[in-house]
Amino acid sequence: MNDGIKLLLLPGLLNDGRVWQNQLPVLRSRQREVVVATTFAQETVAALASEAIAGMPAGPFAVAGFSLGGYVALEVFRQARHRVVGMALLDTGARVDSEQSRQLRQRMIDGVATGSADFSAVAASFLPRLVHPSRVEDSSLTELLISMARTVGAEGFARQQRAAMARPDSVGMLHEITCPTLILCGREDQVTPPEWSEEMARRIPAAKWLVIPHCGHMAPLEQPGAVNAAMEAWLAGIEGDDSERVALEG
Repeated sequence: MNDGIKLLLLPGLLNDGRVWQNQLPVLRSRQREVVVATTFAQETVAALASEAIAGMPAGPFAVAGFSLGGYVALEVFRQARHRVVGMALLDTGARVDSEQSRQLRQRMIDGVATGSADFSAVAASFLPRLVHPSRVEDSSLTELLISMARTVGAEGFARQQRAAMARPDSVGMLHEITCPTLILCGREDQVTPPEWSEEMARRIPAAKWLVIPHCGHMAPLEQPGAVNAAMEAWLAGIEGDDSERVALEG
């Protein structure tokens, strides 16, 4: 087996690197070099991807994107496909926003910018849609989500929303992704529902699709054990350890 794969992790909307906190100890095993990028410092998906690629060590790498980070991961492939040896797309999709979604994003941007909407209240309003109904009252989880949102801040949130609104349609590119690819989502994900993942899994030749039960949008935090097992199996397939692929194939 060839240890030491490089791995790029991309957080989602209103997230900092802590969204991957339960995965990092596992992913950093086997001498892997893991880089967690920032996804709130640029105003386009292309710029976020370019910045993330620039932060990676030279050579091939695998990339995992969660939610908004999934849009960025697809752009990373578009910009650096010759270096990408594996893709993991968690709770995300490949299509552009609907007009209704774009209008909603713009209203949130405008409300925060003009002061007619309090940013903390806007961030808190996401919570019921982000997690499984059984976790809405889980203070440790919801407090982490609010803390990450505060780190991103109102300006970072606006940049993320503009990037999401203007992201390119990646559906037509999916058949070009021939590296080992993990497609994962929560069964009760209200933000990027399972049919979005199913579409990507149908179109990506080397994709393995996993739906996690009793899980909303925040799969890395809600069901870390299942996510860790899936990502370890995915990486084992890239690294050449067939013995660990059973967790993903099964």
